[in-house]
Amino acid sequence: MRQLHDQTPSPAAIPCVRQIALTWFTRYVKWYLQRHFHGIHLLRLATIEQLDAHPLLVCLNHPSWWDPLIGLYLSQRFFPYRYHVAPIAANSLEKYKFFAHLGFFGIPGDTHQRAFRFLKIGKAVLSRPNGTLWVTPQGAFTDVRRPVVMQPGVGHLANQLGSFAMLPLALEYGFWNERLPEAFSCFGIPIIGNGRDYSPSEWETIFSQSLQRTIDALSAKVISRDANAFESVLSGYEGTGGIYDLWCTVKAKLRGEPWQPGNQVR
Repeated sequence: MRQLHDQTPSPAAIPCVRQIALTWFTRYVKWYLQRHFHGIHLLRLATIEQLDAHPLLVCLNHPSWWDPLIGLYLSQRFFPYRYHVAPIAANSLEKYKFFAHLGFFGIPGDTHQRAFRFLKIGKAVLSRPNGTLWVTPQGAFTDVRRPVVMQPGVGHLANQLGSFAMLPLALEYGFWNERLPEAFSCFGIPIIGNGRDYSPSEWETIFSQSLQRTIDALSAKVISRDANAFESVLSGYEGTGGIYDLWCTVKAKLRGEPWQPGNQVR
């Protein structure tokens, strides 16, 4: 299949994604997530196939440190041939320079410079048919139980775009029946439009309401603990671990019985 990642930066100095680095790091992230989560689960409120023809703005909530890694894994699992870019604090990018090869671009602390750079690079990315910009428009870590309040930048960006699609993505984390936590995600109902359809403040309201509905839908399914409502995206480690699992495995083999390390209590 034809590779669509851009290798040459534009005049707007958008990140140059290095495919080899991205492939390697995605494999590492998969292993790392499997080590720390019992599973990653996806709820879909709508299909995403119709988004292929549009530049894509992904708006996700930001409840934890794990969000960028979950987002990166989902981006390569469901949109592998898109060009993915995401903002990150400039001081963090300076500390982790490797991230610049994965599509992250630095946002300075100065308010005016931050807004200018975000809009400039955001417009450049979303001027490409396969361009995808991942943003956490709440601007800071925010508990999933808090109402969505977006920073104004994403509304101004949307207003300056041509045709585009916005995909709300909700993330949540919790414990069910296993020692390790579960990671839950939800693709909401996409919004497809033209930037001039609404003012910046109207886009902000539309996006906030869309992301809030997606978060609420995901939370309802997480609370119900209905595993059948979710699609399994990645399976991690099951069982208690350590000496107990080793003892149970040996005992089962001596008895000629199968041994399933996962908790069978549902």
